[in-house]
Amino acid sequence: MAEARHVVLDTAFGAGAAFLATVARRRAGEPLHYLAIAPAVPDMATLAALAAVLPGLAAQWPVDVPGLHRLHLPQEQLTLDLLAGPADDWLAEIVARVDEFIIPAPLEAIRALQRLAAPAATLRIRHADEQALRKLRAAGFTVAGDADGEWLHAVYTSRKPQPPRAPRPERRAVVIGAGVAGSAACERLAARGWQVTLIERHDAPAQEASGNRAGIFMPLLSRDDNIPTRLTRAAFLYAQRAWLQLGGIDPQAPGPEAGEGGIRGRQCGVLQLARDAAHALLQKEVVDARHYPQQYVRWLDAAQASAMLGAPTPFGAWHFPQGGWATPATACRAMLRACGDRLHRLFHAEALRLERGGDGWRVLAADGRQLASAPTVILASGAGATALAQARELPLYTMRGQVTHLQEDAFPSLQLVVCREAYMTPPVDGIVSVGATYDKSADRQLWQSSQDENLLRAEEILGSPHGAGAPLQGRVGFRTMAPDRLPLVGALPDSTIDARAERLRDLARHAGLHTLLGYASRGLIWAPLAAEILACQLEDEPLPIEATLAAALDPGRFLLKQRRKL
Repeated sequence: MAEARHVVLDTAFGAGAAFLATVARRRAGEPLHYLAIAPAVPDMATLAALAAVLPGLAAQWPVDVPGLHRLHLPQEQLTLDLLAGPADDWLAEIVARVDEFIIPAPLEAIRALQRLAAPAATLRIRHADEQALRKLRAAGFTVAGDADGEWLHAVYTSRKPQPPRAPRPERRAVVIGAGVAGSAACERLAARGWQVTLIERHDAPAQEASGNRAGIFMPLLSRDDNIPTRLTRAAFLYAQRAWLQLGGIDPQAPGPEAGEGGIRGRQCGVLQLARDAAHALLQKEVVDARHYPQQYVRWLDAAQASAMLGAPTPFGAWHFPQGGWATPATACRAMLRACGDRLHRLFHAEALRLERGGDGWRVLAADGRQLASAPTVILASGAGATALAQARELPLYTMRGQVTHLQEDAFPSLQLVVCREAYMTPPVDGIVSVGATYDKSADRQLWQSSQDENLLRAEEILGSPHGAGAPLQGRVGFRTMAPDRLPLVGALPDSTIDARAERLRDLARHAGLHTLLGYASRGLIWAPLAAEILACQLEDEPLPIEATLAAALDPGRFLLKQRRKL
C-alpha cells in the first residue's frame, strides 16, 4: 500500500524557506502535499533557492493572478498548491485534512484551523502573543513544550469530532466515454495507481464533441470575477501545466489519425475583439481594475488590435498571449498513453445499464452482457450519460455546433486565433476552422445555412467577405451543457431517495458513481482540472480549487434546489 501523503499548510509562503526546509526533512518516499498561501504569486526571480533545488517547479511557475495554482512534480511525489490572496480569506475556502500547520505571520482566523486539522496535527506559530494563544486553545490546540526561539509548537488535541475520513478506496474504476473528460479521468487516476477500464462506443477516442480539428484555449474575464471566470482561469492555467507534463503542445506533432505523438497545437495567442464601443470600454476597465499581468491578458486599442488582426477593427480587443489552439483528439491520446499498462481500453462497446452488486457496479451492454465491473464508475460520456437510469434526471441538454473548414488560400492568413461572435484559427494542415454555430437540433449533417452563418460572422470581423462559394465542408459536434453552463463534477446524487435537504452534504448519493459531464464549449481546458478534482475527492486529498467552486460544480446542485422547496 502506498504511503499516506503528508499535508502541510503554510499561511505565509514568503520566499519559500519553510517549504524548502519541509522538502529537505521529509522521509524518503513520503508523498508531500504543501499548501502555501501568499498575498500574490511570488516572482520567480525572488525564489532563486527554490528554482535551484526544484527546477521542475520553476518551469511551471504560474503568472500572478488570483486563485489556487496546483503544481505537480510526480517523480518527487511532491504537490505544491500556491494560494494567491489574503490568508484569512483562504482558510474558509480550503478543502483539505492538514497534518502540519506553519504560521509565520499573524493570523486573525486561527479558529478556522480547527476545520482543517487532522487528528494530532502539529502546529508551529511565530511570535505568538496571548491573544493568539487563546485562539489556539479555542481551536483545540495544546501548546507542546517551550518555545523554540521565535517559534511556539502545539498539537491538535480537540475531542470535537472531525468528519469521518473516507476509507481508502479500492483503486479500480470504469470510465465511460473516451473524449477529453474520460481521457483526463483515466490519466489522473492512473497517475495515482488506479487500474482503469475505459469503455467507448466508438472505435477510437475523441469521436464526438472532442473530435474537432482545432479546439480553442483561452481564459474568461468578467467585471465581478464571477464563478465561471474563476473556474475557467484555474482550468486554463492548470491545463497548460498538465500538457507540459505530457510533453507540451507542438504544431509539428502528428495528427490524431497517426495514433501516436504529442499534443498538436500552438500557443499562438488569442485575440478577442470587442463587440461594440461599450464592450471595448468594459474590456479596458476589467484589465485596469484587476491589474492582470501582461503575459496573461493585455487590452489593445483599436489601432493595436487592427495591426494584430491584419484588418481594420473599430473597437479594440483583449489579447491572451498564452492562449491558442490544440487538437483535442491528440490531447486525448496523450493522456491515455500516459496511463501505460494501468489502462484497459474497451472500444466499440456501449454501456447502457448499470447494476449495483456486492462488490461495486456492473456495466452492461444493451444485450445484458457485462462489459466491466468495479467499485467506482465515472460517467464521462456527455449527454449519452442520461441513457443510464441513475443519471436520467440530470438536466443536461445538447447544442449543435457546425464548424466550417476552408482551404487556407481562400482565407486571410491569421497568425493567432481570433474570436468575437465566431472564432477563426490559423491554418492547421492547410485548413482554417471558422465557427461554431449554436443550433437546437440533433441533425449531424452539414447545413449550408450554418456555413453561411459562419462566413457572415467572419466577414463582420474581417470587414470583407472571404470563402464565398467554398464547398460545404466542416464538422458537426454536439456540446453537452447544464442550465448554468458549468460542468458536473463529483458524486452523482440519488434522486430516488425523496427527502428534504438544505445542504449539498445532505443529499443521498449513489455509492461509487461519479460524473464528469456538461463541459459545453470548454472541455479542452476544463477536462484536466475537473479530472484532478474528482481524483482528489476519491482519494480524500486536498482539492485543487476553493470550496465555493467545488460546490458550484457539484452534480447535486440542481436536485438540492428542488429539495429545498419540499
